[in-house]
Amino acid sequence: MTCMSTDSAELDDRDRAIVNAFQGGFPVVRDPFEPAAAALSDHGIDITADELLARIKQLDEDGTLTRFGALINAQEIGGAATLVAMHAPEERFDEVAEQVNAFTEVAHNYEREHPHLNMWFVVSVADPDRVEEVLAEIEDATGQQTYNMPKKREFRVEAKFYVDGPIEGGTVDCSALGPDVTPSERGTLTPAELDLVLEIQDGLPLSSTPYADVADAIGADTDWVVETVKRFDAEGKIRRVGVIPNHYALGYTENGMTVWNVPDELVDEVGPEIAGLPFVTHCYRRPRHEGVWPYNFFAMTHGRTEAESERRIEQVRDRMADYWDVDDEDWDSLFSTRILKKTGIRLDERAEANTVAE
Repeated sequence: MTCMSTDSAELDDRDRAIVNAFQGGFPVVRDPFEPAAAALSDHGIDITADELLARIKQLDEDGTLTRFGALINAQEIGGAATLVAMHAPEERFDEVAEQVNAFTEVAHNYEREHPHLNMWFVVSVADPDRVEEVLAEIEDATGQQTYNMPKKREFRVEAKFYVDGPIEGGTVDCSALGPDVTPSERGTLTPAELDLVLEIQDGLPLSSTPYADVADAIGADTDWVVETVKRFDAEGKIRRVGVIPNHYALGYTENGMTVWNVPDELVDEVGPEIAGLPFVTHCYRRPRHEGVWPYNFFAMTHGRTEAESERRIEQVRDRMADYWDVDDEDWDSLFSTRILKKTGIRLDERAEANTVAE
């Protein structure tokens, strides 16, 4: 179990430019660092391909990045994941956390500030029908009731964390480079695509030829790897390709899950508006639980200070108030106080279950 970090990475202007420029839109080509460095040079950052690679390696090694590569959209690969809340009695909290964390299906688990539902975790399974079985097993192990809150509609998943620097976040985009691809209509993976997903799920090799290295690892052709990654990006199986920052290392230590009791008839209208706020990283519609949980709309915000986080939450409330009369009882904000488990969603079983021979 990990307390929330308050350390902020010490970055120079080049590092800050890289973090801001490449949280998406990194070139999907055989030698991606050449055009990426050229794009930075076009924005006033004089850097060679070798220097860019060395910088990203260092950022990865010092923990500023969680990885470099493709951020895979697990929902589109197969299986299912759901958010679950639970009450863990204070005198048994650590015991319950260990019992929950012992389940391999539990990926993330956080302690959050709430008078009743103080433990929040993600269950990821290969077979969607297995969700209820896992929750029943967790209830048997802990003696505590679970509250399943599956995603009913996704409005935004865009966890990008920018820093002050010479390049404004989102101004560099090399995603147009690379081969022309046509999205397939298949919902399943081929065995070769499965090999690719499993090889890149933890990131691309930090070398000048990452796609060739992946091809060598799985016994595939480099052009096929480049084309498939590009197609997966177009199909939504990959959310983006680039640097994936450790937001705690960048100083985004205030993690607020705001929850709202939005009138049902307004959710589809309000959702895109809240998702359009640049500091909202995740935005979903989820089910209520009568008598326990009155909220049907979740918006995750992050801030570098408590004051910044509070300002951002107030901006969400102000935008909500444009559509309906928001009372204090209609919303809450649950801040994370401890990371109880964070292994990431492993795609192995989910992808394998969704793979069919060509």
